[in-house]
Amino acid sequence: MCRLFGLSSAPRRTRATFWLLDAPDSLSKQSHRDPDGTGLGYFDADGTPEVHKAPIAAYRDRCFAEEAKEVESTTFVAHVRFASTGGLERRNTHPFLQDGRLFAHNGVVEGLDDLDAELGEDRKLVKGETDSERFFALITRETRAHGGDVAAGIEAAARWVAQHLPIYGLNLVLTTPRDLWALRYPDTHRLYVLQRAAGGCHGGRHLDQSGTDGRIRVRSRDLVGAPAYVVASEHMDDHPGWSPMEPGELLHVGPDLVPTRRIVLPEEPAHQLSLADLRPEAATSQHPD
Repeated sequence: MCRLFGLSSAPRRTRATFWLLDAPDSLSKQSHRDPDGTGLGYFDADGTPEVHKAPIAAYRDRCFAEEAKEVESTTFVAHVRFASTGGLERRNTHPFLQDGRLFAHNGVVEGLDDLDAELGEDRKLVKGETDSERFFALITRETRAHGGDVAAGIEAAARWVAQHLPIYGLNLVLTTPRDLWALRYPDTHRLYVLQRAAGGCHGGRHLDQSGTDGRIRVRSRDLVGAPAYVVASEHMDDHPGWSPMEPGELLHVGPDLVPTRRIVLPEEPAHQLSLADLRPEAATSQHPD
């Protein structure tokens, strides 16, 4: 299953070192668990978005797919990809960049011909083959249509997809230099949030912990002295404040680190897919551990 991670310390810039790791190093599990891509997105001091990502194919041994980056940013988004749609190429690896925003997604959207038709001229925003980048393009279009309101763009795009296309999941993290948004929809995969005070619950600790399955590890010495808001597919440390987002819940964290959380999609998808409905490669990529 793909893994999402987002962090905001805005307006303060935070140094963070990310290890994006693959699944347990087992020959018997390689075909299901070798990562198909790792990516990290962040912003320079002038707000310029930066993306470091690479496709890592299963045939490249059973070793870790590892990229260690020590960078500084107000917000981060990281992703470990288990491919469901699109080949193992850099253009299909998350995060994606559009209109100065960074985006990563976990889930499956089918009916891509219908989605392409809905995008129309905005299909040119899509450089690769994935359902995720197409969904991002719809968010970008709807954000423009709502005067730059990203929350409204996410809500409108997700509602259209939920009403018109077969879906398995739409979990996402989207960032700008000042803001972070996350959506969990529907209840297929969990997405956790943590409002972390400086030093964590113990008052003097940096963030240095891997997720429960070891695929994403995050270290930040600066979080000894800086508060942050974290979104992840799993608990990233032993802080007791981690809580799951509700299905249909949209989170926004602004530069003051005060979150806004609301249910924007209370209804079930019109065409909810199960694992049994998915193509074999998609089912493998989405199967819970």
